[in-house]
Amino acid sequence: MNRHKGISRFYTGAVMAFLYLPIIVLIVFSFNKNKSRGAWTGFTFDWYVKLFSNEMILTAFMNTLLVALVSSIFATVIGTAAAIGINSMNRWMKKTIRTLTYIPIMSPEIIMGVSLMLLFVFLRTEMGLPLEMGLLTLILSHITFNIPYVIFNVLPKLRQMDKYAYDAALDLGCNPWQAFYKVVIPEIMPGITAGFLMAVTYSLDDFVISYFTAGPTSQTLPLAIWGQLRRRVSPEMNALSAIIFVIVLLILLAGNLSAIRRENRERRVVER
Repeated sequence: MNRHKGISRFYTGAVMAFLYLPIIVLIVFSFNKNKSRGAWTGFTFDWYVKLFSNEMILTAFMNTLLVALVSSIFATVIGTAAAIGINSMNRWMKKTIRTLTYIPIMSPEIIMGVSLMLLFVFLRTEMGLPLEMGLLTLILSHITFNIPYVIFNVLPKLRQMDKYAYDAALDLGCNPWQAFYKVVIPEIMPGITAGFLMAVTYSLDDFVISYFTAGPTSQTLPLAIWGQLRRRVSPEMNALSAIIFVIVLLILLAGNLSAIRRENRERRVVER
């Protein structure tokens, strides 16, 4: 038994090292005096100082945050409404729509990127819409590919919910909006939150679709890094990546601590 536990712990440690060792190396070399990542020449905060004076990187970072937050909010609202609609369909229609929703997830991103680019070009040239490649097309593209992830995070929560809870709220005097807001939304909120966080993550990380739908004035962080790969990635990128990783880690820790406190409060209420 102890032998199996030892093997299991070793395997888990090896997987964690494989996942996080590259990030640790990146963070360590963000404090390296030398621009090269091949040798350690001393400790410095210079790259963090220079990061906040690098207008190109900061602009790309702000564009990335703007696109991620705006597209994720819209995708969460649309995806939640779509999930509620799908859940109310009959079995055959529900299965058909779910299959169609899987297609954008399973398709290569380059197909979606080229398709969206051609759509925007068609709308501008043939339909006469003032739709130049820029932040607007970038946000619309990110909304499009984020919606399926929200749908598939919300649908399981809708299936788990008591299907008579909404009707019971109506019988107790709530109007349809109050029943939806006070009964349905709290029940599916974990799925909505998970879908929103997944949408933000995919939006921050996206390169292929952004490459085809972004304009020259709407460069995101992945596109900026890609542009530097032709020469050499600036050490300021290491510093920015380290900051983003620490912020994400703190958010996850805060979320987990909040969930633990909530579970403890609920347990105490049940015990009373």
